[in-house]
Amino acid sequence: MSTLFKLSTLLFFIYASMNLSAQSFYKEKQSRDNIVSIGIGPSFAYLDNGGQYRAINFEIKPSISASLTKRLTDRFEIRATAGAQWISSGGDPSTQVTNMWAANNASFTAVGSAYYFDIMPSMYVVPFGNHMNRSLFNFYIGLGLGVMHASTDQTKSFSEDEIPTQEKITTGYIPIRGGISYTLGPFSDIALEGTMLATFTDNLDGNVGFNKFGDHLVQGQIVYRRYFFSQFKD
Repeated sequence: MSTLFKLSTLLFFIYASMNLSAQSFYKEKQSRDNIVSIGIGPSFAYLDNGGQYRAINFEIKPSISASLTKRLTDRFEIRATAGAQWISSGGDPSTQVTNMWAANNASFTAVGSAYYFDIMPSMYVVPFGNHMNRSLFNFYIGLGLGVMHASTDQTKSFSEDEIPTQEKITTGYIPIRGGISYTLGPFSDIALEGTMLATFTDNLDGNVGFNKFGDHLVQGQIVYRRYFFSQFKD
């Protein structure tokens, strides 16, 4: 009786293990088409008072982001991203330049942060139909539309006695993103991602028309991506 009980127990656990493995394998045949991402990295702001960019004399500040992505096909997806970037004027402007700013009542300094949200379709270079069949490396690029709110403390001189004034502005922008991803495991990737937030304004910094282009934000981030909510079908 004891031997029969032990044999029955062993067979039960073998069957249960095989059944659970089969269910897990079948479940992962259904593609996980949702991705949550978090990113962090250095950034800079292209501003009229931002510095001497050709001489690489400007301020580097941190940026963070969080995204939700829905895969639409084996190559295309739609992504919603929210984030923040700290921005600052910088460089060492000449007396001639600061005289021009003073004559135009333009800001000499601007320090603060920008918060943004955008929706962006993007595409993969290497298509994949199932998260379990991703290539070790992949490339992606996208273009979208977003809204940004920036708040900065600005001064009209370099005087330490001047009390900064807080200025706020809300503007639209076009996000341009591209990255290279590396597969860490069945459900996660790590990516190196570059982003340009091309705004529709030249007044993030309170200084208009000095540079040839408007004010834009540039980011380089390390992004962790996690595939989730596998849809199980009968």
